[in-house]
Amino acid sequence: MVTKSASEEAVTPAAEPDPTPTYTELTADSFTVKLRTTERQCFGSAGCNVTVEPKLTFLGDTEEIDPDATYEITYEIHGDESGPVIETAELTDRTSLNYTPSLISTSSSRTKVSVEIADITQGG
Repeated sequence: MVTKSASEEAVTPAAEPDPTPTYTELTADSFTVKLRTTERQCFGSAGCNVTVEPKLTFLGDTEEIDPDATYEITYEIHGDESGPVIETAELTDRTSLNYTPSLISTSSSRTKVSVEIADITQGG
């Protein structure tokens, strides 16, 4: 009679690489935007010069944003007496927003200034 020795070895599965992370595609609906007025100088019936800055809020988890990507967020400011003012802010590292404050001229101190996101493009 032949006896076999049964030996059990722990089998360790081959390590699988972490799956490539997937990130949300950002669109204009991914954010809300408001304007923060930082300066206002009014001239009676001649209207006002107003300096505004965008305040963006991401409507999701910032972990869904690609940390290595740069996003250009184009927004349109309404209320300037010459028509809409189009500006672009740059979002990097998920939370760092770079922009230039906008100086607009309103026709009256009662002019309502508003903003909307027009487009978002992803760079490298």
